[in-house]
Amino acid sequence: MDAPEGWALEDGGKALVRTLKFKDFSEAFGFLSRVALYAEKADHHPEFTSVWNRVDFRLTSHDAGGVTDRDIKLAEAINRIAGI
Repeated sequence: MDAPEGWALEDGGKALVRTLKFKDFSEAFGFLSRVALYAEKADHHPEFTSVWNRVDFRLTSHDAGGVTDRDIKLAEAINRIAGI
């Protein structure tokens, strides 16, 4: 399985990871709000941490024990939301 643009596989392919940086806290938080709305509709929620202008994502399907099509689609949506 190939990772979407800008994403990397970690932990033997069990998760997709990516770090995104923004101008400031407000821009990062606004972006996360848009991701949250998408994730809620898709019923697939990302693991993330946010520190000021940086957002770190880790996507995995816990019930499947690794990366699934749902994670790939969420990563692609996050790229679109970020304008990538």
